[in-house]
Amino acid sequence: MGWSGIISIVVGLLAAIGLPLALRQRKKNGPRRREALCQHLQKMGVRGYALQSGDDREEIGLSRASGQKSEGIIELKDRNVDFINVISIASPYGVQYFLDYLAKNPKVMERRMLKKARLIRRKKPLPWGKVVAVEWKGDICLSQNLNFDYNLEDKLLRSELKDLRGSIWIFPEPKHGYARIRTAYFLPSSEAFEAMDIIARYVKSW
Repeated sequence: MGWSGIISIVVGLLAAIGLPLALRQRKKNGPRRREALCQHLQKMGVRGYALQSGDDREEIGLSRASGQKSEGIIELKDRNVDFINVISIASPYGVQYFLDYLAKNPKVMERRMLKKARLIRRKKPLPWGKVVAVEWKGDICLSQNLNFDYNLEDKLLRSELKDLRGSIWIFPEPKHGYARIRTAYFLPSSEAFEAMDIIARYVKSW
């Protein structure tokens, strides 16, 4: 047996062992992530309430084939963000968690040509790599509106952008009448949360 065959067997064994471990980890830690976020938001003065499992909105934007699962919804009051869906994705390499900030926009159902958008971070040259500017790319109309909001840019730069561990993605969900703002899971600072709420305000009129 060659090296390629041995490597294939090892990878298969790791997957067979790793995925069940990841699923057990998700079952234990997923609900804790939602509870931690809910308590964090309440401490910041945000009116947020964890809903019972089984709400139909948990399925917005999820693909069962990708291993995504909702760990539950936090409904918000008096905000542009209607609710936050805590998402987990299990793989043989562990569990990743994300936050979907959802804002209702019935117009999305009428305009199916909308495209996704994402945040690009501009950094200083190495070695420090500090983020000095942000830019939105993707759907032209939405990106232009976001790029011209300098208050939003200021809040993003003052927030803990490093905690995003990637980017901010905006996805239209015309089937459900919502738009979805996805980030990696993190407990947002006041500036980061306000930035998400500003983005949701634009999404509502997208």
